[in-house]
Amino acid sequence: MSARFVILVAVRNYHHHHRVNFITQQREDHVSIAILHEHPQWNEPLFAEMERRGLDWVSIDASNGGFDPTVAGDWSVLVNRMSPSAWTRGHMAAMLETPEFLSNAESVGIPVINGSESFSYELSKRKQLDLLRRKRVRHPEGRPVLNSDEIVGAAIDLTFPVLVKPNIGGSGAGITEYQTREELAGAVEAGLVDDLGPDGVGLVQEKLPARGNSIVRVEILGGRFLYAIRLQLQPGSFNLCPADYCDPVSGVADAGDLVDAHVPPGPIIAEAARIIEATGADLGGVEYLVNDRDGEAYFYDINALSNFVADALNVIGFDPFIQLVDFIEDRAKYPVLA
Repeated sequence: MSARFVILVAVRNYHHHHRVNFITQQREDHVSIAILHEHPQWNEPLFAEMERRGLDWVSIDASNGGFDPTVAGDWSVLVNRMSPSAWTRGHMAAMLETPEFLSNAESVGIPVINGSESFSYELSKRKQLDLLRRKRVRHPEGRPVLNSDEIVGAAIDLTFPVLVKPNIGGSGAGITEYQTREELAGAVEAGLVDDLGPDGVGLVQEKLPARGNSIVRVEILGGRFLYAIRLQLQPGSFNLCPADYCDPVSGVADAGDLVDAHVPPGPIIAEAARIIEATGADLGGVEYLVNDRDGEAYFYDINALSNFVADALNVIGFDPFIQLVDFIEDRAKYPVLA
């Protein structure tokens, strides 16, 4: 493969604290590691750790209008850090072009961390539900819908309360809750659930009572347990992103009390790792709750993009970005061959 490539890149200069965008940049040198993203702030800790180690890397900011999904460089590894919630920030095109970009990179033999297979689960809650069913994982019951007209019928055999979710979500985007069938029917009739997100389809799913009013997120890296955190649920919010820049607990006086380290039972960790493996993801977070009705763990969300917990040193005792960059370096040196 030729080392010459033409691509939109965003290079961040940490020493001078400014950013330079090159709309078309010709490069002759080899760039070992490429990081695809659309949200520089979310990836600041990752970029900083790459810089700290003096690694040879490039940032591909897909939110810029010049992003070309048909062009790939001569990289040792491509790291996919795209978020399904990109559409909520005006970056719909970047999100929709990502599968093509990942597939193109894979087709020319570039190892991709969280490649096209895992990203397909990131873009479909319906596909996540199907995976949980196929793998016989305990999960809240749900029914897919092709449009808002199907919502009331889809909930006919579900236990209320229920959630209506856009198929493409991220950070709780577009999720609404209904306590009764009458409330749901009224909302549909009033046109309050017509917007099912970018692809116009969605999911109606039971909302189970979470024991302790909390959920647990388990992070898996390279098939192994990285850490887990327990998050307290907040009324009226479905944004459970624990990173400080996600602002999941805006207005709460002491946000530190809402997130703490947690070590799930061994079988739960093994189940989370099995779920992530089934998606093809190298890195991912799986969320579950303990159903207060029966005391069992139910898995309900799969995240191929992991925005690690804020204040990680105090919450979980270490910086997970160090392990992530270790993994990236390892994959760049020793790519997994198909």
